[in-house]
Amino acid sequence: SALDMLPGGPTAVVTTHAAIPKTNPELVEARRRGIPIILRPAVLAKLMTGHTTVMVTGTHGKTTTTSMIIVALQHSGFDPSFAVGGDLGEAGTNAHHGSGSAFVAEADESDGSLLEYSPDVVVVTNVEADHLDFFGSVEAYTAVFDQFVERIRPGGALVVCADDPGAAALGDRSAALGIRVLRYGSGHDLDATLLEWTQQGTGAVAEIKLRAEDRPRTMRLSVPGRHMALNALGALLAAGEAGAEMDVVLDGLAGFDGVRRRFELVGTAEGVRVFDDYAHHPTEVRATLAAVRAVVEQGGPGRAIAVFQPHLYSRTETFAAEFGAALSAADEVFVLDVYAAREQPLAGVSGATVAERVSVPVTYIADFSAVPARVAATVAPGDVVVTMGAGDVTLLGKEILAEVRSRA
Repeated sequence: SALDMLPGGPTAVVTTHAAIPKTNPELVEARRRGIPIILRPAVLAKLMTGHTTVMVTGTHGKTTTTSMIIVALQHSGFDPSFAVGGDLGEAGTNAHHGSGSAFVAEADESDGSLLEYSPDVVVVTNVEADHLDFFGSVEAYTAVFDQFVERIRPGGALVVCADDPGAAALGDRSAALGIRVLRYGSGHDLDATLLEWTQQGTGAVAEIKLRAEDRPRTMRLSVPGRHMALNALGALLAAGEAGAEMDVVLDGLAGFDGVRRRFELVGTAEGVRVFDDYAHHPTEVRATLAAVRAVVEQGGPGRAIAVFQPHLYSRTETFAAEFGAALSAADEVFVLDVYAAREQPLAGVSGATVAERVSVPVTYIADFSAVPARVAATVAPGDVVVTMGAGDVTLLGKEILAEVRSRA
């Protein structure tokens, strides 16, 4: 048991997610020894005591937005503590105990553990049906966001993306309760507005307008995709709430080089670029492929090629049609079999369930090891390939590049 590797034996066992089975060997051994088992959110809430806490939640974009806030505050000299769901490219880590008063963290909504926290500032990127295997209904899933927001401390603020119907509605309900709400998006009468956005290579330049200022500003980003620009607006407002100056925040955001597995460039071979992304929900797939399309168009002739691994049988069954429609934004699609994670297979549900709903050229490949050669056989210089999913599809990017080189 891993418990025996710790000198003196552990005083507690921290589990990262409620979905970890009770049959896990370390948990079984901990119970046998009478060692307390604590969920990660309870530990994180304890660590935040005494800090000004900024938390980011939502169905998509949590990790990137949280990371943007961290980089903005670091650039402002704040040295925040943080805990985030992916490694920051610049910091190379997903957690840090800082000397500053701010604590920035990603709040995972997937299991209801949001209600462990009482933050000062909450950013909600979007609210859309997901994790129905845990919540059972869209209404129950949505309700946990309302309950979380009601836990914002007096004097705190809620920051919501007004472009997302679910987040916008949450903002309206929260404002009616007397909670201070800041809104960002591309509409009118917002605290931060995206006026224009233009892709530049694998980065972007945007014109933005802050309610508190008379004139628009230019915001430069080193990451592609319009959704990234919206995430940056949310991060900008949150960093401002934590006391950072806007000029310095914009400087910090310009240098933000992304998070591992969030539209991460794996490499280039023979004129073919390969990216990797964590997208595992139809909305995320759409946003990622929009970014791929923008990168392709910047580079001249070329195709957008998606390599998608569905994650969870329950999610695949629920969103099969939506996945098919989202993937159809690519020029060619390869669908792998379902990455089961914590689930048992469902009868009649596989990668083919998604593939048959794709309206562009599509190949379903059940044999994971065959994917690199199949993809490499179809690509040409100028093409952009993106591997997508929350499972081991991330391992394929380098293998695809190696296969492309071997065929040159």
